[in-house]
Amino acid sequence: MRATLISELLVPESDAPSLYQKRIPIFTRSVKGKFRTFKWAMMALAYGVYFGLPWLPWQRGHEAASQAVLFDLPGRKFYLFDLVVYPQDIFWLSLLLFIAGALLFFATGLIGRAFCGYFCFQTLWTDAFIAIEKFIQGERPARQRLHKQPWNGEKIGKVGLTHLLWLAMAFWTAFTFVLYYGYAPELTVQFFSGKAPSVAYFTTLILTLTTYVAAGWAREQVCLYMCPYARFQGVMYDPETLAVAYDSRRGEGATGRAIPRAGLRTLEERKAKGHGDCIDCKLCVQVCPTGIDIRNGLQYQCIACGLCIDACNNMMDSMAYPRGLIRYDSEANLEAPVPTKPHLDWKRPKIIGWGLALVIMSGALISSVGHRTSLDAAVQQVRQPLFVMLTDGQIRNRYQVRITNKGVEDEIYVITAKGVPETALDMGNFREVKVHAGKSLIVQASVKLPQEMAEHLKNIEFVVTPKSQPAQAVTLVTRFDYQHGD
Repeated sequence: MRATLISELLVPESDAPSLYQKRIPIFTRSVKGKFRTFKWAMMALAYGVYFGLPWLPWQRGHEAASQAVLFDLPGRKFYLFDLVVYPQDIFWLSLLLFIAGALLFFATGLIGRAFCGYFCFQTLWTDAFIAIEKFIQGERPARQRLHKQPWNGEKIGKVGLTHLLWLAMAFWTAFTFVLYYGYAPELTVQFFSGKAPSVAYFTTLILTLTTYVAAGWAREQVCLYMCPYARFQGVMYDPETLAVAYDSRRGEGATGRAIPRAGLRTLEERKAKGHGDCIDCKLCVQVCPTGIDIRNGLQYQCIACGLCIDACNNMMDSMAYPRGLIRYDSEANLEAPVPTKPHLDWKRPKIIGWGLALVIMSGALISSVGHRTSLDAAVQQVRQPLFVMLTDGQIRNRYQVRITNKGVEDEIYVITAKGVPETALDMGNFREVKVHAGKSLIVQASVKLPQEMAEHLKNIEFVVTPKSQPAQAVTLVTRFDYQHGD
């Protein structure tokens, strides 16, 4: 045993096993079918929204940019169509994060990794980069030949043009992201004239490089090694979860799959010899963006895009065999003595629970947004000192009233105090204050009361009323401090 250990230590470094697998390039074959069509539709929708929103005009107040979606970081305002979001609305983000998490668990329990296959940014951009590659270099066999052939004029030209278009696509993606943080027409002119803020160029550079690497070079490596979802998806699957699956009983038969040679072309001939419906064409492997063989069972590399289903169905059609050898189905149904038609099994406690959580939290978010007024106000007592006894014997407390106008138009606000004489509230020369759209203003106020009233008054109520919308008045309750000497 000692000699064995010594021999292992003396193995040359060049012969030692590598800890990292060398990447095997994946050249996917084009396929037609309902899942491929759905992926194209989702890509068109996602790209239309992402690239189009910064250029969608939206009329607002005179101080707000006429852009449908704008994240104004210097002004600390996010414009989402007619909704203006302020830092004070941070709890909306908490609700959105909870809804996103609940939706992830809800959808995964029902339909597996459908998000990965159709909606993930990595999937959407990788599909676009692969489409560019196919357009320049040709179909799968042509790309394979080009990859293996030595460098010559043809290879340099096609590969170079492919990467040039990839970089252009990556730049367009990065630049569009930057446009969400400024008025798009103005920022575009500034950017290409060299007058944009330096952060715009830095952000564009970083996102261009990362998009180019992730969608052009890494591709499936992001799904296999970088994305955590691929690793913990297994704990979210149930036997009733719909996932892309291969019907091994039908495909393998008693003696396994076989190519359709003479005597094994019709279903009757294959069944007579114990062979299944799978003709081992390997099209399901050739169309897979992560390069797996779905016939080996559920694998963490599968992103549930359904392209293998399209490829298999096309082959079944050409052989006049029934469709569905590869299909969306559940483990429980596949293992049943007589499988039924695949269906969404939502009548499960986990699915119902996540569904209720989604409905409740979505309702809370919608209600909060719908009932949010354009006025946000707060009062803070100046506590140094807590109170002052004036020469005329009155007790004075001082306050700061902060008013934020969340609307898109300037507003005038009236400040009053309830339950005290009108003369008790002293705001200097201010009784009405004008606050510009999206701005905040702090007003200094003091309340002076006779000792008899101060001894019995514990709280005081400030009322801030927008002149144009009196129904949105806000009442602010705060303390009135006075300690009578013993």
